[in-house]
Amino acid sequence: MLSIRDLHVSFRGREGTVTPVDGVDLDVAGGEVLGIAGESGSGKSLTLKAILGLLPRGGFVSAGELRFSEDGGPPQPYHPATVRGHGMSMVFQEPMTALNPTMRVGDLIGLGPRLHHGRSRAQARSEAVELMREVGIPAPERRARAWPHELSGGLRQRVMIATALSTRPRLLLCDEPTTALDVTVQRQILMLLRKLVAERGMSMVFVTHDLPVLGQLADRIAVMYAGRIVEVDGASRLFHRPSHPYTHALMHSAPVIDAVSDTLAGIGGRPPDPRAFPRGCRFADRCSHALPECGDAPYRLVAGDGVAASACIRSLELQGIR
Repeated sequence: MLSIRDLHVSFRGREGTVTPVDGVDLDVAGGEVLGIAGESGSGKSLTLKAILGLLPRGGFVSAGELRFSEDGGPPQPYHPATVRGHGMSMVFQEPMTALNPTMRVGDLIGLGPRLHHGRSRAQARSEAVELMREVGIPAPERRARAWPHELSGGLRQRVMIATALSTRPRLLLCDEPTTALDVTVQRQILMLLRKLVAERGMSMVFVTHDLPVLGQLADRIAVMYAGRIVEVDGASRLFHRPSHPYTHALMHSAPVIDAVSDTLAGIGGRPPDPRAFPRGCRFADRCSHALPECGDAPYRLVAGDGVAASACIRSLELQGIR
């Protein structure tokens, strides 16, 4: 459904052009949930926003190709403005800032049907109430008249999901939509998204810094570091047999409820500055498995067996390291 090849996102500044997303390749199949994981600053959200043409001021796609299939045929090049809404929609990270505070939530959700499907105001309001009911908002008729600030964080995120679904997209892009929610509400939102994808036959790309979250949600996971994808694999196999040291480090830095030790294994050092990315592997300075040749030349994503791919020269040797 979606094909991304060699995507570069750049920003012009006083010190020149910076490219924090540097050669990303991704594919999303029909009905698939693809997760993108990585530390803050790795380029996950910028990649998502580039797909829909929603980059921050000063940002632009400097190279690469984006293709999308709206009708089930082969993906074709597209302009973001032509697919934004009815082809693709986005669920943003913080609904309190993403939702218009001057509109009641029923009117917000009803904008999609009015603008994209020509519904009247009354028809759009009726569809909004049904969408609110579908995403699990109690008493939707009453809450459709509420303002965003009158709802809890969990309900606001459900309103954001209903707003994204109101245009009947084929692909749903989710930019860390559960980050600001408590654990119980987070799980409810994850299960809701998975249910909606299955019932509506949509595809979804879900961005997060939390790998365990993707274990509950994704079919495949792409791990991103310093502007590049460093590993892609099926969710189950990636958790059991990671082949890139960065993926392994991310997994060990997440808290485990029944762990014997209460000490988290952090990742030493810091990600490289996008103004001066190193010539070789960008994780080499923080990697306990690095070899001298890791700093010589950039090692790009190389396909392995099945759907797996890794950007590590020791990927087969390190597969499943503990």
